[in-house]
Amino acid sequence: MATIIDAIQDRNLLGGSFKSLDTWRAWFIVLKALFGLPIESLDDMKLFRDCTGLVNAPGERIREAAIIAGRRSGKSFITAVIAVFLACFKNWAPFLTAGERAWVFIIAVDREQAKIIKGYVSGILNSSKILRGMIDQELKEEIHLKNRVSIGIKTCSFRGVRGYTVACAILEETAFWRSDESANPDREVITALRPALTTIPDSLLISISTPYSRRGVLWETFKKNYGQAGKTFVWKSPSLKMNPTLSQEIIGDALKDDPAAARAEWLAEWREDIEGFLSLDLVEAVVIPGRGDLPKVTGVEYLAFLDPSGGRNDSFTAAICHSEKSGKIIIDVLRERRSPFRPTEVVAEFSMLLKNFGITSAMSDRYGGEWVNEAFRKHGITIEPAELSASELYVEFLPIVLNGAVELPDNARLTAQLVNLERRTRTGGKDLITHFPGGHDDLANAAAGACVALTAENNAVQPRIERI
Repeated sequence: MATIIDAIQDRNLLGGSFKSLDTWRAWFIVLKALFGLPIESLDDMKLFRDCTGLVNAPGERIREAAIIAGRRSGKSFITAVIAVFLACFKNWAPFLTAGERAWVFIIAVDREQAKIIKGYVSGILNSSKILRGMIDQELKEEIHLKNRVSIGIKTCSFRGVRGYTVACAILEETAFWRSDESANPDREVITALRPALTTIPDSLLISISTPYSRRGVLWETFKKNYGQAGKTFVWKSPSLKMNPTLSQEIIGDALKDDPAAARAEWLAEWREDIEGFLSLDLVEAVVIPGRGDLPKVTGVEYLAFLDPSGGRNDSFTAAICHSEKSGKIIIDVLRERRSPFRPTEVVAEFSMLLKNFGITSAMSDRYGGEWVNEAFRKHGITIEPAELSASELYVEFLPIVLNGAVELPDNARLTAQLVNLERRTRTGGKDLITHFPGGHDDLANAAAGACVALTAENNAVQPRIERI
């Protein structure tokens, strides 16, 4: 059987999809290590040692690998090359039962990235007359081949990978896997994949990503296995080593403009200025399993905090809470209306909810300015804008959680948003606590705001809360 290097060097196979092979030297070394091929050149062996911390190449096929490389280094295209090679050049039939198919999964960080990778996979297959002839059916997210192998391109959800026999799973940009639905999507996906990989002896699990914060499965894999000979192979390299066509000037300018971000994106260094704010253990310790909304109790005074939205991108959320005699804060109701929606309809709905709990005055961040006040005023609700930033709000919320002084509802999105909050160190200023890029914290903001506001009220201090 042709090796992956043979297939790439053959213009009739994988080679037809490469513009030039001259700039892919570093990736060829990675592929040789993954597939147990010899690394013969002294220069190649030096690069291998520089990027792995190992003295000797594995010499046998790898079962698990983490490839950490900077931006624009060619990660997504190589992902597609590996997927096509394993789907087309390896005979998986001996490991399949009658009617069963082997799957090569590429798990992308989001739908846009999945589309890009699907385009690469389709392009590689269709650029070769031989490989094109193997296609049985091509769908939006899947390509079925005539050899009982399918290539699936999915987003990072553990539900999407259960029930399959998996020959290979390539996890794209795992350092950036975050979800409003899950606190640990990377761990959950890998946990779901491992049983699917075990029935095929030669199966392969690869994580490939630019580094980010020092948290998550990729960071833990790197910390445990980099420079260690064993079953998990780790490669880490800056962008320019993987792709020599990149502009050193552009990278240099990026390092001047934002050194912390650029070191991660171009030099493949883990960010030291970003860390997790609340751990899953801390949050789960104050979540009451199975608890949803609580009914109104006569004689109890309730407080509400709102996180409004215009209805296009963010959710409109509300939290209602009260204090027990012990001082513990109970989140009684947590509501979310996800976009798109009509703000006036949500204002009417939430106004009715507040009145049912005897609330005629609620707190809110300053989103949207005066329209929030006017909209609620029409329904007899007074909105009191507060002045603390969302970041400051989370700082005040932290000791409430640490002291176990709150009971949160069992809401997966709330838990995920709290766990995914990031603390970012800022030069010459206070740390910023915020959601991950592209994420949301609407439920977290409402719940934390309610707790901080009630704590301040209990201490006879008027809170000042304002969203960044």
